[in-house]
Amino acid sequence: MKQNRELTCYMNRAIEKLAAGVVRGTLKNPRETVFILKLRDRLRRAMKKREAAEQQGRHIPPFLISSIATGCNLHCKGCYARANGICGSGEERELSAEEWQKIFEEAAGLGVSFNLLAGGEPLMRRDVLEAAARAREMVFPVFTNGLLIDEDTADFFDKNRHIIPVISIEGNRAQTDARRGDGTYSAIQEIMERLRRRGVLFGVSITVTTGNLHAVTDDAFIRMLNRQGCRIAFFVEYVPVETGSELLAPSEAERTVLEQRQTVLREGMPGMVFLSFPGDEKHMGGCLAAGRGFFHINAYGAAEACPFSPYSDRSLREHTLLEVLDSPFFARLQQESLVGGEHDGGCALFQKRAKVQALLK
Repeated sequence: MKQNRELTCYMNRAIEKLAAGVVRGTLKNPRETVFILKLRDRLRRAMKKREAAEQQGRHIPPFLISSIATGCNLHCKGCYARANGICGSGEERELSAEEWQKIFEEAAGLGVSFNLLAGGEPLMRRDVLEAAARAREMVFPVFTNGLLIDEDTADFFDKNRHIIPVISIEGNRAQTDARRGDGTYSAIQEIMERLRRRGVLFGVSITVTTGNLHAVTDDAFIRMLNRQGCRIAFFVEYVPVETGSELLAPSEAERTVLEQRQTVLREGMPGMVFLSFPGDEKHMGGCLAAGRGFFHINAYGAAEACPFSPYSDRSLREHTLLEVLDSPFFARLQQESLVGGEHDGGCALFQKRAKVQALLK
C-alpha cells in the first residue's frame, strides 16, 4: 500500500528526530549520551530492516504496545485498562515471560524499534522486564505509576538503559492525588529524584483532560519536570471509558490548544522531547493502529488494533507477529479507512467502535 510506504519514510525520519532530541537532553550526562548514541545505531539498523521489508511489499510497524500485567497497585479514576478488562480480570492465563521473550525477539528481528510496556502495572511483572532486558536491539518505554520504583528497581533501570521508565502524573499535587490517590504526588517526586541521582533517562505520561490541559502544558510545570530529570513528555488525550466522564475528553478546540502549546514547548525546551497521542497521528496520514504504526498485545496474547479498541481475531499464542500483521480484521480496518483515513482529532477507533465491532463480526 502506497500510503504505508510513505508512512515508513515519515516515521523513520521522526524516529531520527526523536533520537536527536534525546541526545540534546542528555549532553550533561556523558554516560547517558554514550548510551543514546549507541542506541541510535540500533534504531538505524531497525529502520533499514523495515525499509527492506517495505520494498518487498511487507509493512512492519516501528512500534508495539504490550500490556504485560493485569495486576495493579492503584485503582485510578477513569482507568481504561480496568474498563477494557486488561486490568484485574484474572479470567485467563497471562503470557509467561518466556512467551513474551519470544515475541520480543521476533519483533527485534523484524525491525520493530519501540515496544511500549503497559498494564495494569508493568513493574509487577519483573520477570517480563528481565526478558526485555535481554532484547537490547529495541527500546522499551515502561508506562508505570512509578510507586514500585524502589532502590533495586532504580538499579535495574540504571543497568538496562534501553528500558525507560515513563511515570504517570496528572499535573499538580491536587490533580494527581485526585485521580491516583492521596500521597501519590509526593511519592512520585521522591521516585524522580531517585532516578535523577543515578542519571537514568526517564519520562512522564500525562493524561490530558479538560480539567488539566492548561496546568500540564504550562511552562512552569514542564520546567519543574525538566529540573527533576525528566526528558520525555507523553501527552495522552483522555478517552472516556466511564459513563459521565465524556466531558473530560478534550474537544477539537482544546486539542488545538494542546498542539499549539507543544509547539511552543518544543521551541523553548530543546532538551526535552514532547509527543502526543493520538494528536500526532494526524500528521502521519491518520490513525496508526492495526499495524500501520503499531498494534496492541494484551496480557493474554490477543493482538488488538489499539488499547482503546480491545477487539481481536488473532492471538500471539497461536500466531507469529507476521501472521498477526496479516490479520483479516486489521486489513478490513485499513480498507475501510477506520485507520489511516482522514483524521479529525480524538481516538478514531473509539469514536467509531460500533463499526469496528461490526467489521470483526
